[in-house]
Amino acid sequence: MLLRLLPALFLLCCLPVCAEGPRDLAWSEMIPPNSPRLAQPVISHDGGERGPLAPQSLPNAPVVAALDGQQIKLPGYIVPLENDAQGRVTEFLFVPYFGACIHVPPPPSNQIVHVQSPQGVVQEALYQPFWIEGRLKVQQTRSDLAETGYAMRAERIYPYELK
Repeated sequence: MLLRLLPALFLLCCLPVCAEGPRDLAWSEMIPPNSPRLAQPVISHDGGERGPLAPQSLPNAPVVAALDGQQIKLPGYIVPLENDAQGRVTEFLFVPYFGACIHVPPPPSNQIVHVQSPQGVVQEALYQPFWIEGRLKVQQTRSDLAETGYAMRAERIYPYELK
């Protein structure tokens, strides 16, 4: 009888762990200790025509291998790469501050997540912050705008709101 109850007791004990949801991740946790940290650049919104893209600082920045496969929740900004027929952004770079990759040189690759989202997201303004949730992968990708150190297939994307 006790042997029949053990699986049920095990599942009952694991339930709170499974119900926790994704881990809140800070951008600083995506940089290994003792790695170079760059200050956020001053963003120019002068309205002038943008010349050639400035080179990315640290395109091969070290990543935190222990983050691979973790369910995370991360706040940041969307830099669109692809839209669907309805205008939803389905592929984008996710960055820690507004203007990255557009108004200033891209941040180090360990501060950019390449995100794919089959459901897409409506982005009303570039300065609108979002939360993304999903399983983070340590994976380098390259786009016309920047190299990334992380990738994700987003399970949820929703506007960032202070609690």
